[in-house]
Amino acid sequence: MKLHSYLLRRLLLSIFVLVGLSIVIFIIARVVPGDPARMALGPRAPQFAVDELRKEMHLDKPLVTQYCYWIKGVASGDLGRSLVTKRGVLEDIKEFLPATMELVMLSAIFVVVFSILFGALAARYRDTWVDSVIRIMAYTGVAVPSFVVAVLFVLIFGYIWPVIPALGRLGPGVQPPGAITGLITVDSLLTGNLTVFWDALKHLFLPALALAIGPIFQEARIIRAAMTDNMGKDYLVAARGYGIPGHIIMGKYLLKPSLIPAVSVMGLDIASLMGNAFLVEVIFNWPGISRYGMEAMLRKDLNAISSVIIVFGLIFVLVNILVDLIVAYLDPRIRLGGKI
Repeated sequence: MKLHSYLLRRLLLSIFVLVGLSIVIFIIARVVPGDPARMALGPRAPQFAVDELRKEMHLDKPLVTQYCYWIKGVASGDLGRSLVTKRGVLEDIKEFLPATMELVMLSAIFVVVFSILFGALAARYRDTWVDSVIRIMAYTGVAVPSFVVAVLFVLIFGYIWPVIPALGRLGPGVQPPGAITGLITVDSLLTGNLTVFWDALKHLFLPALALAIGPIFQEARIIRAAMTDNMGKDYLVAARGYGIPGHIIMGKYLLKPSLIPAVSVMGLDIASLMGNAFLVEVIFNWPGISRYGMEAMLRKDLNAISSVIIVFGLIFVLVNILVDLIVAYLDPRIRLGGKI
């Protein structure tokens, strides 16, 4: 099977995955105890107003009918109205999604760069003090949740040693550039505003690092184990016998095949950063979609909950397709069982 045929098949399967996800989330959001109409209007609202809102949201109809109304709206680009913000959910997603995407993208860069760096260093200097230090850091990084790291960062850099901003997306008095992509760092570069870019990057650093620490060290351990296992392979012995320099063997012949198991896990971790970001966003006062989704769940904002989960599912599916392509590039023998 050729690569474009594989991509087409994966995209078609992804549609079924997203439809299944929408059904599950739709049902769960509605069977959870609590009346969304009452929660939206408050405990003192008259009953006739609650009944009117329930009718407007089609909550008085069977579950299947409610889903048909919702999926019809989604197909036409109407995600419904948020009970919390009183705006269209699509408008809310357009406002909050770029902030989380910016955070996740920098976290993903941290994960890719530092996991490969630490994993390769640990393998290169295995059973030395360098390896021991990295392994201790790895055990600690994997064991400590990202929100605990976020709290520590806020305490240290927000109060004890305020050398880098710990809260918000921009500093006081700093005006964001004109919205082009919604990503402040990208928009500031496109408009040539380096002052805003530097301020936004400083505000991004701590929350992105807090979100990335766990995946960094998990992937570093996988890379170290894979590189250590591959060091005794015959092709590397032959490469050394031919007199190929050690740094070329390390980078070209050892690291590349050793990345294959790490890339698969790395893709899942990077895709999961969207969902894992909600507590980090709350702690750092970051106006992202993960924080918005959590508030929607607490207030049972049905349209917002379903839409946010679908957005997360879509990103997760796309990242996994990209990971499969990267793995196939790293090792052409891996064509999903020879089917590509």
